Amino acid sequence: MDQLPLRTPVSAHQREPVLDVVVPVFNEQRDLERSVRRLHAHLRETFPYPFRITVADNASTDATPRIAARLAAELPEAEWLRLAEKGRGRALHTAWSGSRAPVLAYLDVDLSTDLTALLPLVAPLISGHSDIAIGTRLARGSRVVRGPKREVISRCYNALLRSTLAVGFTDAQCGFKAVRRDVAERLLPLVKDPEWFFDTELLVIAERAGLRIHEVPVDWVDDPDSRVEILATALADLRGIARIGRDLARGTLPTAGLRRSTCEPPSGLTGQLLRFGAVGAVSTLGYVLLYALLRPAAGPQAANALALLLCALANTAANRRLTFGLRGRGGALRHQAKGLLVFVVGLALTSGSLAALHHLAPGAARATEVGVLVAANLAATLLRFLLLRAWVFPTRRRGTGSTAV
Repeated sequence: MDQLPLRTPVSAHQREPVLDVVVPVFNEQRDLERSVRRLHAHLRETFPYPFRITVADNASTDATPRIAARLAAELPEAEWLRLAEKGRGRALHTAWSGSRAPVLAYLDVDLSTDLTALLPLVAPLISGHSDIAIGTRLARGSRVVRGPKREVISRCYNALLRSTLAVGFTDAQCGFKAVRRDVAERLLPLVKDPEWFFDTELLVIAERAGLRIHEVPVDWVDDPDSRVEILATALADLRGIARIGRDLARGTLPTAGLRRSTCEPPSGLTGQLLRFGAVGAVSTLGYVLLYALLRPAAGPQAANALALLLCALANTAANRRLTFGLRGRGGALRHQAKGLLVFVVGLALTSGSLAALHHLAPGAARATEVGVLVAANLAATLLRFLLLRAWVFPTRRRGTGSTAV
């Protein structure tokens, strides 16, 4: 599958909605009209682009469908979508999949999140800075009012995500998120959960693909009349975490179609050589300093091997990103493994040079020893570049999904 295109700002001259805010609801006859009218008034006053509000009704059995239909008839920016089955994830998937707005968002109908955070949420997506934006109640600067039970559950859940799935985002379940449509078109077909775990699964896949996730601290007040069934939701979330964990362990998490092209320097030989040379110069300096520090305690051979190993790991990571334009976690371990094999070749070259020096000139001065190692390391560096370009980061593969933001 082709890569996602470069992120570009949304045009300031738009007649069609730039932002589509989805409000998923189930039996919300009490809050629906008040919340939608408040959201509509806020967007009219503060949002500088055309917008749409889509009420996604999850098979409500009370007066919610009638209220939603009336709001859609009265408010020119409002629409109503009726689903035959329940599920917040299902509602968001359906509403976002059918929208043509460049930026898609959703918020909970109780408006627990202060609406002043809505523009900061979507601005990085409109400007082209980020792919996904999420509100967070757990970051510094957030102001949260809720009971101790929900506070403990939320923090434990996000701590569990960080410890089991090694995620970087801080708040998976805050009902306040936005995504660029070009990302949603690729991402939504990969998300399996139709319920509350939808948010977490979407974010984990996006992060693993290397997409940029922007977090916005929010002011949030708990709704005491929340309909969320905490125990059932927690168990479903644990099953979802286990499923995603298995996919990660097996390497089957589908992220290839989410790689995004980047403004990396040209991949021509000259440009790569210049960037590789700059990385190599820094690596060589680091190597010399490490060798000098380790030599008195470890001896020449051990100091050479350890210094070369540490610099090889750093060098592979730097060249992966700077010289060959690869970002994100995809393939990083494989690249480092191949880089270590290249390291073995360099170690053999430099260690052989050191052994030859000691055989030919047993009493060689320390400066001579260092000079020989530098020369051998430069030769190993040239060989390293050729192996990195032809084997570790081959050009023919970079257009098929190895590059991500």
